[in-house]
Parts: sequence; C-alpha cells; structure tokens
Amino acid sequence: MTSTAKDHSSAAIGIVETSSIAKGFAIADALMKAANVHIIVNRTICPGKYMILIGGGVDAVTASIETGVRIAAHTLVDHFVIPNLHPTVFPAISGVSHQPQLRSLGVIEAFSVSAIIEASDAAVKSAQVELITIHLAMAIGGKGFVTFTGDAASVEQAVEVGAAVVERRGLLVEKVVIHSPNKDIVREFI
Repeated sequence: MTSTAKDHSSAAIGIVETSSIAKGFAIADALMKAANVHIIVNRTICPGKYMILIGGGVDAVTASIETGVRIAAHTLVDHFVIPNLHPTVFPAISGVSHQPQLRSLGVIEAFSVSAIIEASDAAVKSAQVELITIHLAMAIGGKGFVTFTGDAASVEQAVEVGAAVVERRGLLVEKVVIHSPNKDIVREFI
C-alpha cells in the first residue's frame, strides 16, 4: 500500500477501482497527471483488482477521477468522488480506529470497495454512530464491509442510510444490526 503523509481532511476524495492490475498502473499515472491531487491508497486488491484512492480539492479530484474512468474503459469496476468526507472514515480504513464501547453493532457488506467507502461516509453522517473499521477487499474476495456502533436507533438509521447507497448501485451483499452484541465477535477486525 502506498500512502502519503498528507492531511486526509482534504476537500474531497475519489477512487477508481479496476478489474485490471496492468490498467491500474496506467490509471494511477493518469490521475496524478490530470490535476493537483495526492495518492492515499494505490494497490492491488482481491480478487486480482486494483484501486487508486486520491485526495485533493473537489475540482481536482473530480477531473482526475473523470480521466481515470475514461482510461479504465471496459475494466472499470466502480468509482466515486466524495466532497467533505467525514473525518472518521480515514482512520477506520487504515485500521487505526480505537475500539469504542460496543453497544448495538451495524454491519454493511458490499461487492465493491468504492461502494463500502461511500456507504461508510453516508452512514456516519446520518446518525450518531462510531466507525469501528472499514475492511477493503483483502482476503474477502474483493468485497468490502464496514462496522460501527452506537445506540440501537442510531445504528438502525445508519445501516439503512449506508445500505441504501450501496443498494442503489446494485452492490449490496447484506446489512445487519445486532443489539447488545458480544464484544468478541469484532475483536479480529479491530
């Protein structure tokens, strides 16, 4: 994984997810040349896909992602641009999120990395929940999932909002709310 030491509270983030590793290298190069953006994550993901996550100003990220989508062509799996990303999303992606007190547990699972990042941002913006982790593609067949906790009503609302983002794209695998979960069920993912 390649990442920079830059501040991840940039105005926007964007991703291009492709089914081709070779094309991934070409897309990453084009994204960087298209506008003033920085790479946050640039790596292969399961099963044999490639993702490039960038940050920067909204216009720059949008221009770069449009370039990446065009270059990806038939290899494009998914993409997005999210302006004003919620500040807890990056720590949850990188695995540095603290272990919050586990109250109700929400889990959303998607067929794409892009969709689960978007769902995570929408969920945490919609209700008073704490992100636990966002797991991206590795050792889970290219899927992604997000876990978060909060009071029962907030978790239910966040799951519905986040899952709706994924479902609109036809990429929802499953959504679950568990009230009073055993804390040991999430230990491996924190």
